[in-house]
Amino acid sequence: MKKSIAFGLLSLLALAAAIVVSLPLGSSGISVFDLDSMSPVQRSILTELRLPRVLMAACVGAILAVCGVAMQAITHNDLAEPYLLGISSGASTGAVIAIMFSTWQWGIVVGAAVGGLTSFMLLMALLRHTRADATRVVLTGVLVGFLFQSLTSLVVTASGNAESTRGIMFWLLGVLSAARWNTLIVVAIAGAVGLVVLWLLSRHLDALTLGDATAHTMGVPVVAVRYTVLIVVSLLTAATVAAVGAIGFVGLIVPHAVRMVQGPLHARLIPVAAIVGALFLVIADAIARVLFAPQELPVGVITALIGVPVFFIILRRINR
Repeated sequence: MKKSIAFGLLSLLALAAAIVVSLPLGSSGISVFDLDSMSPVQRSILTELRLPRVLMAACVGAILAVCGVAMQAITHNDLAEPYLLGISSGASTGAVIAIMFSTWQWGIVVGAAVGGLTSFMLLMALLRHTRADATRVVLTGVLVGFLFQSLTSLVVTASGNAESTRGIMFWLLGVLSAARWNTLIVVAIAGAVGLVVLWLLSRHLDALTLGDATAHTMGVPVVAVRYTVLIVVSLLTAATVAAVGAIGFVGLIVPHAVRMVQGPLHARLIPVAAIVGALFLVIADAIARVLFAPQELPVGVITALIGVPVFFIILRRINR
């Protein structure tokens, strides 16, 4: 217990330090300790661009990590992650259509939200009148994902616009530079509510990891819990993709890494995974900004470059 608390506190301190250190990083060097000597332009860059971006990275990282924890619990699948349900593919399709055919300021966000909700309703329709067992959920999510990925490819191919295609590919890999205070507030509120709901289901998630039959004997309403988690994860995933695009590997590697330290109990696993997920994405975003400055990389590229070797190391340690 003491080890878990110490790890959580150290992670929280590391997150706070990472946020402060990452704020001045970028093409416009700004020191957060010289607020009085800042020009109006520098102050605007810090408060209107950098701060919401870093906080959005923390929020999205926390949401994806906790959603990954929940998905791995209800599917009994160590490779499960938030994008397994196909919601991100639907949101991506909506965003791509908006990029191609809309010049409205909020077109991408609205398009991604509509696409995410459409794929969510399709997922729920396909799972209707079923017990939503783990295998059915995984296969249905994969099918929905493939459907919307095909639609995305169709729209991009049919457009024939090289500039729009480049913007689409950049957005699909995660664009935290689009973060603003209004979208941050929406994502933060949705994330806080969703994470609290998942944390309140911690005991049920503990039981589900033992298998559906065992959970039934323990009095857990398996179908109701699984549908609740699916709805919460779907809506949270749609919100994050609508705000910043699809960012991979956070919801896959963070749950495994934290579980190795914290153990399998979700009451402790969920809050610490949120902190570590936030820390991971804040660091990844900082690297994306400075690696080829002033040119920025999509943050999804950095999470993949870090995530693949880290996940391989985790797998080797688990298999020992």
